[in-house]
Amino acid sequence: MRYSVLGPTLVHASDGTDVAVGGPRVRALLTVLALRAGRPVPVRELVDEVWYGDEPPADAVAALQALVGRLRRALGRDRVASTEGGYRLDARPEDVDARRFERLAADGAAALTAGDAGRAAALLDEALGLWRGPALADLPDRAAEAARWEARRLDARRARLDAALALGDAPAALPELTALCAAHPLDEPLQALRIRALRDTGRTAEALAAYE
Repeated sequence: MRYSVLGPTLVHASDGTDVAVGGPRVRALLTVLALRAGRPVPVRELVDEVWYGDEPPADAVAALQALVGRLRRALGRDRVASTEGGYRLDARPEDVDARRFERLAADGAAALTAGDAGRAAALLDEALGLWRGPALADLPDRAAEAARWEARRLDARRARLDAALALGDAPAALPELTALCAAHPLDEPLQALRIRALRDTGRTAEALAAYE
């Protein structure tokens, strides 16, 4: 199975079909487990994450067990293992889109540093293509964790635009660079890329004004 958390939480069977997971708390539980795929997550941490912002039930452990039971019915009992003091999603990190994004983005950045802009572009396109919306959309307490993933996404977009300029695609990159620079006016690497794109498209006066 594949798990998607870069947007609403989804599960995909091996044949590519979507698996119905359940309601908001079940999706929140799956999000937490998927982010830590293959590792045990303590019960207390799961309760805090799933019921964040609400008062947990009087018997939170039993309530969590009920959610785990619903998740097991959706995924298969062997997919959610009981561990000492917690639960573990029986999956590899590579089965989770967020972890695949991390690997692909890192490989793309390394290819760019090595001077292989074509390979960098292909890897970064694949990485960015995994995003379907705001990160961890089904996690109640998503702000801090999602911000870290959005920062990684911006890094990947910046690297992809750098690759585009190296490949001579400045005209195609300039609109996205302009929008990103407006959204992140203090991001100097982005501003530098926009200046390069303006220069490469023959808009020297605008490049000089942007530099000033």
